Amino acid sequence: MCGIFGIVSSSTLLRDDLNRLIRRAEQRGRDSSGLLFFQGDHYEVSRADYAITRLVHEVSPYHSQVVMGHSRLITNGLTDNQPVVRDNVAVIHNGIIVNHEEIWPHIQQSPALQIDTEVINAIAAQHLSRGGEVDGIAEAVLQLCRGVVACALVLPKLGKLCLFSNNGSLYTGHKAGCIYFASESFPLEEVGCDTIVQVRDSVVLDIPATEKPMQVSDRAGRAGNLIPPLTFSASEERLLEYHPHNLQRCTRCILPSTMPFISFDSQGVCNYCRHYKPRNRPRPKEELFEVVEQYRRTEGNDCIVPFSGGRDSCYGLHLVVKELKMKPVTYTYDWGMVTDLGRRNISRMCAELGVENIIVADDIAKKRRNIRMNLQAWLKSPHLGMISILTAGDKHFFRHIETIKQQTGISLNLWGINPLEVTHFKAGFLGIPPNFEEKRVYSHGAMKQLRYQYLRLKAMLQSPGYFNSSLWDTLSGEYYRSFTKKTDYYHIFDYWRWDERLIEDTLDQYDWERAPDTQTTWRIGDGTAAFYNYIYYTVAGFTEHDTFRSNQIREGDISRDEALALVQEENTPRYPNIKWYLDAVGLDFQEVIKVVNRIPRLY
Repeated sequence: MCGIFGIVSSSTLLRDDLNRLIRRAEQRGRDSSGLLFFQGDHYEVSRADYAITRLVHEVSPYHSQVVMGHSRLITNGLTDNQPVVRDNVAVIHNGIIVNHEEIWPHIQQSPALQIDTEVINAIAAQHLSRGGEVDGIAEAVLQLCRGVVACALVLPKLGKLCLFSNNGSLYTGHKAGCIYFASESFPLEEVGCDTIVQVRDSVVLDIPATEKPMQVSDRAGRAGNLIPPLTFSASEERLLEYHPHNLQRCTRCILPSTMPFISFDSQGVCNYCRHYKPRNRPRPKEELFEVVEQYRRTEGNDCIVPFSGGRDSCYGLHLVVKELKMKPVTYTYDWGMVTDLGRRNISRMCAELGVENIIVADDIAKKRRNIRMNLQAWLKSPHLGMISILTAGDKHFFRHIETIKQQTGISLNLWGINPLEVTHFKAGFLGIPPNFEEKRVYSHGAMKQLRYQYLRLKAMLQSPGYFNSSLWDTLSGEYYRSFTKKTDYYHIFDYWRWDERLIEDTLDQYDWERAPDTQTTWRIGDGTAAFYNYIYYTVAGFTEHDTFRSNQIREGDISRDEALALVQEENTPRYPNIKWYLDAVGLDFQEVIKVVNRIPRLY
């Protein structure tokens, strides 16, 4: 997924406007980049594995009548980049085509590259070779492709540019006789465009025609690959330990004696059960219908749905579109630990529901470097209460929801957070007792955070490596999560009951993808969960699956026997996911797992 943009002018374009479009496109990803521009009598394509702000400075396409390009967030491709050139067709594409492997035999052709976008070129070329019209290309592509397709397609010999989208993540605007396009409306507003229109149907524009072939150049500047190669080892996998434990468990739920601050009464019932207050008891839906009425718009999007591509946010999006009948824009924050599976599900849902997706991508290399430094510090002094620092980088999710509100002018945000995902033990291992009165999955408040940070500071002093360049990123992210005031902010599952079976059955209708290495559908698009759950199970004998299933027991959703059977499978180490995680942050799998396996057990 990436940000795409372009300017088609009758003369030379405005340098400042192009630079603004480029900077805004970089918000959606900066891992690699590409430009296509008309140079005298031919089109040039320049691609790089570094930021587009650097590439445009090197290429300097400011004297061209036509410039378009993309700033990319890592997706399926390993080495190939955009614009993709094949059969004298050039394509820049925002989205992921989730069925591209099925399309190739259908059109009786073979891919030459590793990137999913290439199939768009092939479909377009085949359509034209069979006598099809240019304005029929979009229909030919969208009939075959599943997943988000928002793209600009260049036909140099015909002198045509086709713009089309199946989810609305593409806009056009006009300024001083020029036509601009971008993945979002905000960049076009910022440069002063008028008549800004969301592209749903195909738009065909005239551009300079030429018989000369496109000249393509590729520039390398990054030492490593942000997408780890899929290399698995049986000897590595055997290092992962998974032993059944004979721990005392609550006789009502399944929490074990190693749960922080747990106690059992004479009947063996734990204090978590005794103090539990039902959380999955929604208020009448009519209340939410009444709340959102004031936000509805006759034109354009009217709400923001924070969107990870996970099970609950996907079902929440389904409810917003199908039940509330709202017109949402989804917002995704990618900090480098969203897996390709998660991104593919984002693409599936947004395409099927025709929903625009705005991405804010952080500096992924930097974020992963932060994780590596903190994990190295943790390995020198393992502490279960400090595991949460490995996921601190994702808390800027809460910061950028405000960015999206400002850029779109939309204030209402509807969150699909599972009310049963309460994990008291993560702070409990740091020394913080459970707050049984807390009504939210995420706790707020200055005193709570100050106490939490004080206890964490004490733990950090045991390993000075924590005091590294990631510290400000960690603290500022937690500030935005816990201290900033949330406005126009509602939880969908405050009004709809969270029902796991119904949710999974509904998502199956969208061909929602599940992980091949586990039966659970929870957190499967999260690159961190398998690793930290392995630590919790190895050292404490339980994971967040045990706490989640215990909450389901208390809600009356499943029996205790069902929960025990489920966690036995769900706590099984997920080698492919753990391998991906450690490769992504640049640490040796065997060295890390051996340290984890040597940590003294709590049982």
